[in-house]
Amino acid sequence: MAYTKCWLAYPAISGAACDQLTVCAPAGGEILANAKAELATGLAGLYGARLAETAEQADITLAVDPALHAEGYRLTAARGRCTVAGGSEVGVLYGVFALLRALQTAGCPWQELQLDQTAAPANVLRMLNHWDNMDGSIERGYSGDSFFFKDNQVLVEEDRLHDYARMLASVGINGIVINNVNVKNAASWLITDRYFEPLRRYQQILGGYGVKLYLSINFAAPIELGGMDTCDPCDPAVAAWWKEKAADVWANLPGLGGFLVKADSEGRPGPFTYGRTQADGANMLADAVAPVGGHIIWRCFVYNCQQDWRDSKTDRACAGYDAFMPLDGQFRDNVTLQIKNGPMDFQVREPVSPLIGGLQHTHIMVEFQIAQEYTGQQRHVCYLMPWFRQILDFDMKTRPQDSTVAALIRGAGNGMAAVTNTGNDENWTGHDLAAANLYGFGRLSYDPGLDPSVIADEWLRLTFGNNEPVETTLHRILMQSWPTYEKYTAPLGVGWMVNPNYHYGPNVDGYEYSRWGCYHRASFDGIGIDRTPTGSDYCHQYAPELADMYANLDTCPDDVVLFFHHLPYQYVLHSGKTVLQHIYDTHFEGAEDAARFYEQVVALKPYLDPAVYARLEARFAHQKEHACEWRDVINTYFYRKTGIPDAHGRTIYP
Repeated sequence: MAYTKCWLAYPAISGAACDQLTVCAPAGGEILANAKAELATGLAGLYGARLAETAEQADITLAVDPALHAEGYRLTAARGRCTVAGGSEVGVLYGVFALLRALQTAGCPWQELQLDQTAAPANVLRMLNHWDNMDGSIERGYSGDSFFFKDNQVLVEEDRLHDYARMLASVGINGIVINNVNVKNAASWLITDRYFEPLRRYQQILGGYGVKLYLSINFAAPIELGGMDTCDPCDPAVAAWWKEKAADVWANLPGLGGFLVKADSEGRPGPFTYGRTQADGANMLADAVAPVGGHIIWRCFVYNCQQDWRDSKTDRACAGYDAFMPLDGQFRDNVTLQIKNGPMDFQVREPVSPLIGGLQHTHIMVEFQIAQEYTGQQRHVCYLMPWFRQILDFDMKTRPQDSTVAALIRGAGNGMAAVTNTGNDENWTGHDLAAANLYGFGRLSYDPGLDPSVIADEWLRLTFGNNEPVETTLHRILMQSWPTYEKYTAPLGVGWMVNPNYHYGPNVDGYEYSRWGCYHRASFDGIGIDRTPTGSDYCHQYAPELADMYANLDTCPDDVVLFFHHLPYQYVLHSGKTVLQHIYDTHFEGAEDAARFYEQVVALKPYLDPAVYARLEARFAHQKEHACEWRDVINTYFYRKTGIPDAHGRTIYP
């Protein structure tokens, strides 16, 4: 199946052609060979130049310098000479990608390039989580089917896997989990000899680009694979089974990164089944994989999914903190807790999870989602890097100095993960502009200080070349897209309001009387969840300064006020608008923004590849129409609740 090269197409730099450039590189392994191959591919595309190897006076020198961070690099370039030094072969590879990125963003002839930069990753773990199922489907996938699995077999589509590894390395991703965290049926057998052979090939291809392979496992594997009658983590026989299994897996897949585990969540088995703690479960597995150098990544998405909507005190938002905070410091050193960025589930807006700031003696990584489950499912444009950067910059107030999320996830055993947005669609991500989220997450995971606007500029230049109308228009759309999507969907941090199960399209009461614990409590006189001391008291999971800020209406930010407070519709926000008028205004504005996006994209037709334009036009036409549906459903719902018309007399359907 044909597919695009995304941001690795290397479109020619106008007026900068040259016949040949030379490179001098040390002898090395597969990663260094891939670095040289990438350099040759990139220079051929950008300049039409053939890359020739030489032993002296080369245009480009590749070098390994152990004084640098193993995944870091140093670039220097002046007067037509360039040195790419890395702390290891991986560092050299990253440096080559950085050089090719710099050439494209500068848009200059080779002889004019001026560089002097040193880089090292802020995060040790920089991972993608695939939710691919072995039948070929993808849970929360919006870009076609899996290119890893089909009909319960592991696919080895070498060209596509090779190009995917290139894409990951180009933005600094160093680990991927290839199968869904909801492990069942054939996927439980990925840790058996049924699948070792193709997985070894995955390791070879990915490893050639510095990317480690991880597998999601079934906590109940001792029952399903081993024929045991229990998976109690404190049962010595269960622990022995896992230790033997780990030895077998690593003997066949040496260098495997480790296992990702979803337990005690949404019907998955786990330690709670046996009256054990999450630490009991994670540590048992950690002890099993420790002798072979393995790592356990344990998801903190643990909550009661059988909640009674009549119970206004039980609060799903509290669940992760309640389950894990008492265990701080009890996890093995080769365990990392993976915590969703917010306390609920990847909503378009929610506060940062208090568990990220609370755990002071445990390895943690923040889990983001670039698969747009609740942010338009890659049918609406929604560039998420401004949101992610806000999260990374958020100060949890749990340390005397530097307790931003970015600071808390630095260091050994810590990092960032994203539920990814790829599939076997021609353009990898369904919506062509959704690739900016894949690119951007990698760049932010390596350097959380990057400006999302600069990341968007980079991605546009690398993807479309030096094409000023396209770059200017699409940059503006990308940077406005998340605020626009927020405008016409769930207001003021309350979340949800989507159709159950598939999570697409407006349905204000879709989850209101369900077992899932995601309520908005809208009545005839008000809306929102009381998470102050008079309600669930969730706000006091935060450090005192933040708890007070959220509990006090005078200081609670408008953008999450309905997450923390149940308010009358006529309550006046900091913006000066009432809650109800804010809802009306933002939904009208959001639909207008979406219509404007469509007009701007249509104007780009002369400047875009016809296939790219056709895909974009179709997506933006749908977004324009669907934003109106969101506007009308939400506004009518609240008009019917309140009987209060729009202050500006705009059409709201009775």
